[in-house]
Amino acid sequence: MVTNDVATEIETDRDSSDVQPERGTDLDGPEPQDAADDVRFRLLMAGFPTGVTVISTLGRGQAPMGMTCSALCSVSLGPPTLLACLRAGSPTLAAIRRRRVFAVNLLHEAAQPVAELFGSGAPDRFDRVRWRIEPSWGVPVLFDDVHAVARCRVVDSKLVGDHRVVFGEVTHIRHYAEIRSPLMYGRRRYAGWPAG
Repeated sequence: MVTNDVATEIETDRDSSDVQPERGTDLDGPEPQDAADDVRFRLLMAGFPTGVTVISTLGRGQAPMGMTCSALCSVSLGPPTLLACLRAGSPTLAAIRRRRVFAVNLLHEAAQPVAELFGSGAPDRFDRVRWRIEPSWGVPVLFDDVHAVARCRVVDSKLVGDHRVVFGEVTHIRHYAEIRSPLMYGRRRYAGWPAG
């Protein structure tokens, strides 16, 4: 999400004491049947389709590491920065925090098996896909299964609940010659981005 600086400045200049509740607003909070819990939150987010990526890096001994991630968004155009939310206990996250670089592999519509594989935690996942380390990038790229890939340098991270938000400044981008639609995930199913 790229923010509009002018709108942000206008919004932050307002004094919160000037904001009055709308008529009919329940100041006591939501009704008990509307309270957020794990099930309701998962259902809410399932209704927000998103692209699917594999976040990858190198671990100890140059071993490739990677995991499926759909919690990704742009943060800034200058410098180009994105964020990815990764499970706090993930070995891939631990490797990213050590190496300070990672790749965002944007999966294409035929890569559902790869998304499922890298979401499974299977220890042999890199043995079951084609990948390479791009010269000067220093991170694994799943070149058969992506429509685009970005190399990122970690600039910050923040622990939020059971996930860590990793901010990456994008240093390299490659689009692949064969244009394929992005893989999407929503309502607990995969689909290609509609043509046209």
